[in-house]
Amino acid sequence: MIVQIYTAQSADEAVALAERGVDHVGLTPTTVGLPGQISEAVAAEAVAALRGRARSVALSVETELAEIARMAAAVRPDILHLCGEIGAVTPDDVRELRGMLPAGMEIMQAIAVGAEDDIAMAREYAQVADYLILDSYTTDVQGVGAAGVTHDWSRSAEIVASVDIPVILAGGLSAANVAESIAAVHPWGVDSLTLTNRPLGDGRFEKDLDAVAAFVAGATAVAAV
Repeated sequence: MIVQIYTAQSADEAVALAERGVDHVGLTPTTVGLPGQISEAVAAEAVAALRGRARSVALSVETELAEIARMAAAVRPDILHLCGEIGAVTPDDVRELRGMLPAGMEIMQAIAVGAEDDIAMAREYAQVADYLILDSYTTDVQGVGAAGVTHDWSRSAEIVASVDIPVILAGGLSAANVAESIAAVHPWGVDSLTLTNRPLGDGRFEKDLDAVAAFVAGATAVAAV
């Protein structure tokens, strides 16, 4: 069971996450006001620090392919996570974008579970992406994800069963419900952002490393059964 944790706030924190068993460390290199956003320079430092420790994932909510590719080239994550507004970057766009990325960089496409035609969209994106991430959606945050709430896991289970690429389940997951979510959905991996944070005030946070360790333990315990 792959464990992905968003969003590291520094290179040191990214390494601390890897040391606690996190497989994919998520980064948010942007200036558009997303939770836990960091500069591209800090994200690139984190990517470099993670080499040989864990895989790095950098998200984008942008819609212009050239801008997405520019960020990807600056940060150089192992995986580019596309989570802009529903349908803003189409499957054909993803196919085109792949040719604009550094060699070897993989693509993870976010699917808003519960949105209209979510299963059909997942099947289409599965033809052009390397991974899907199934997430909750809210109008309070730009793009798909970072909602901090769960969605209908039965829909996610249908998507997992209907595609042939690895699927990560996200949306309101914590140590308290990760085992239940895995049993319900049977994903390849699980992701946590909001419920593994320690708020610092003014919308800022740091990762709660104890909560992260508990999340990793809960996810891997289920996988070991």
